[in-house]
Amino acid sequence: MSDPSRPQVPRIFAVANQKGGVGKTTTAINLGAALAATGQKVLIIDIDPQGNASTGLGIDLGARQTTTYDILMAGAPLADAVQSTNVANLAIIPATTDLASADIDLVANERRIYLLQTALQTPVGRSYDYVLIDCPPSLNLLTVNAFVAADAVIVPLQSEFFALEGLSQLMLTIRDVRERANPGLRIEGIALTMHDARNNLARQVEEDARENLGDLVFETVIPRNVRLSEAPSYAMPVLDYDPASRGAQAYRALAAELLARNA
Repeated sequence: MSDPSRPQVPRIFAVANQKGGVGKTTTAINLGAALAATGQKVLIIDIDPQGNASTGLGIDLGARQTTTYDILMAGAPLADAVQSTNVANLAIIPATTDLASADIDLVANERRIYLLQTALQTPVGRSYDYVLIDCPPSLNLLTVNAFVAADAVIVPLQSEFFALEGLSQLMLTIRDVRERANPGLRIEGIALTMHDARNNLARQVEEDARENLGDLVFETVIPRNVRLSEAPSYAMPVLDYDPASRGAQAYRALAAELLARNA
């Protein structure tokens, strides 16, 4: 349980990787659910136009009346967009495909990279212990908004051959945001996902990542797990869909590691 004596200023993490299919949304949903299970009050902000985090937590398209698009484009209050989920202590601000035009719609807005940060600097935004921002698979204006608003970035990294190659571009973007708008931004950690320990390549990717990135790599490794893949089709985190699965156990361990780092 979070300490009631400390100010309710959330720890804000952007979950980001410009490469798609690396377990980014899976990590946002299940890490959020695992943190919520420990008593933390958690908000997931879906800023991916695909809206997969919203779907994966059971928010039907017709129920997405006020979304991240409305917050960014029209200055809608955060409170109007927050929706509860079937997971205790876990809320979400949903997304729709309207976000796909964000880069064009915001081009004339001088404060376009600060919009999400501003929205979170409100009593509602500060009422959470943890905020996880599920970013799109690109380094566009939406991702930059997340980086400006965040304390740190969590990078899901698939255990495959080209995994490390895309990190350099992500690191440059983080450095640019740090220099221009958010000096405190850091990488919280890199989470190895879709890991098959029986596969020589996966083991080599893990060794390379730990050798090159050291303590930035979380100790917890997320396995390739059928239950993780099935859970979104039931609009549930894997922790509810199959609490005993290897995927659920891994995300509980990752949440414990994140809590320990931020104690």
